[in-house]
Amino acid sequence: MAQFKLLGLSGALREGSTNRMLLREAARLVGDADYNEANLNLPLYDGDDEDTSGVPAEVVALAKQIAAADAVIIASPEYNYGVSGVLKNALDWVSRVEGNPWEDKPVAVMSAAAGRGGGSQAQAMVLSCMTSFAPRIVNFPLVAVAASYEAFDDAGLLKGEMYVNNLTTLMSKLRAAV
Repeated sequence: MAQFKLLGLSGALREGSTNRMLLREAARLVGDADYNEANLNLPLYDGDDEDTSGVPAEVVALAKQIAAADAVIIASPEYNYGVSGVLKNALDWVSRVEGNPWEDKPVAVMSAAAGRGGGSQAQAMVLSCMTSFAPRIVNFPLVAVAASYEAFDDAGLLKGEMYVNNLTTLMSKLRAAV
């Protein structure tokens, strides 16, 4: 069998974000995989720009990455009780690409946030946004890392037995869904 291809989408652009750390931990815990993180630093969606210039090349590249992946993991911070604008913008842009790279694709959603809810409301919004794409969502157990600024050690490894166990189980279920 070919190498398992896993794509990560972080709703935070900051390189040192806890959502990027969470994605990297998920990739480590999923086992042997070819892991890549997508670039979501995309122009803001504007229908006039799309009509004038078409879908940007970086959006087409993102859609191709999604299509080529065996599974996708999405990690979103929670901003004002919702999903980050970065992630929502990427989802909106990908919906404009011909075809649907998400259809029947195994997808796991997780979050890391400073608050005690760990981004669970952002996850609910991500799941709502994904509905029209018809992916195969793997969403249990819930991985919502609270107080994320202190949830990772200096090496970027997730601390806390509950979080590690839940993330390990989620990644096992994601791999099984492929």
